[in-house]
Amino acid sequence: MNDDTTPKTKSPLAGLNLNFLAPAESSQTAPMAPVAATTAGGAVSARVVIVGSGPAGLTAAIYAARANLEPIVIGGVVGGGQLMITSEVENYPGFPEGIQGPELMGLFRKQAERFGARIVDADVDRVNLGGRPFRLWAAGIEYRAEAVIVATGAEAIWLGLESETRLRGRGVSACATCDGFFFRDKTIAVVGGGDSALEEALFLTRFASKVHLIHRRDAFRGSKIMQARAASHPKVELHLNRTVDEILGGEHVEAIRLGKTNEPGEETLPLDGVFVAIGHRPNVAVFRDWLETDERGYLRIDGATTASNIDGVFVSGDVDDHRYRQAVTAAGEGCRAAIDAERWLEAQEAYEAPRAAAGAATAH
Repeated sequence: MNDDTTPKTKSPLAGLNLNFLAPAESSQTAPMAPVAATTAGGAVSARVVIVGSGPAGLTAAIYAARANLEPIVIGGVVGGGQLMITSEVENYPGFPEGIQGPELMGLFRKQAERFGARIVDADVDRVNLGGRPFRLWAAGIEYRAEAVIVATGAEAIWLGLESETRLRGRGVSACATCDGFFFRDKTIAVVGGGDSALEEALFLTRFASKVHLIHRRDAFRGSKIMQARAASHPKVELHLNRTVDEILGGEHVEAIRLGKTNEPGEETLPLDGVFVAIGHRPNVAVFRDWLETDERGYLRIDGATTASNIDGVFVSGDVDDHRYRQAVTAAGEGCRAAIDAERWLEAQEAYEAPRAAAGAATAH
């Protein structure tokens, strides 16, 4: 999902094929009927609406569908989450030879649809969580839900270079934990000045032969202890007052061209990979007026469960997790959110059924 209300009309994948997300023609299950309007006002009703179609959203859909909750997933114009811009995934359990990120998300989607989840490829424009049924609008259609699972994820903040987009997945990454293994005995750069950049640089020394740490200011913003560790590490070389002006390479990263902020001139560093660590942005724009966020802008959950500050709205995945940001942890949270939503709905129905029966008896 986008963090703004502008519909996505172009793929961010620099030409990668999105056919992994298309339903397989040879599927043995019956094709899903289109989502139909089921209320007098022309809105679409569902017991559970899931917003987001990354690992968290689609795992929630699998669990909710198997619990006969008949979920609708509003997955975004460009669905699949961050794995759609990830090439080789080697740390997701069950794939010992690795798997392409888009292919993995295609399998998630196929499994969710197999159990009855209905997936809408549209962005949510606005929501009203002021009472049940909750109301959400996407592509001009209103959806009403008894429970909502927010799994809109977070996206890396990029440098904004054309060369960065072109070489993403070909040596450019925003996740050291995901991709560091591929750079064993290679020379790489980490761009950023906060604790995340310092941590990623130190983590990558486990694999790389050399790590260039690049920051545009004259001092790092990270904690003193992390700065000291990076400065004293024999594999880390610090480059202050430097900006990345271009990432060079044809089929893969070959070098970066650096500009200087404190003096004229530029320099070129030959290397094999670039890790961008200038932050992540949770996709919370349409929910910000309703759901509580922490100081970083991530949605809050109560800790013991995935419940938000609004009864009946649950949160899962990277939209609340700024610590781990892994596909497997997002999938685990999606499972938790679906189970929480199922139990909450059961409790609501157990409470409301006797009240409805009592009201009917009084009317007679």
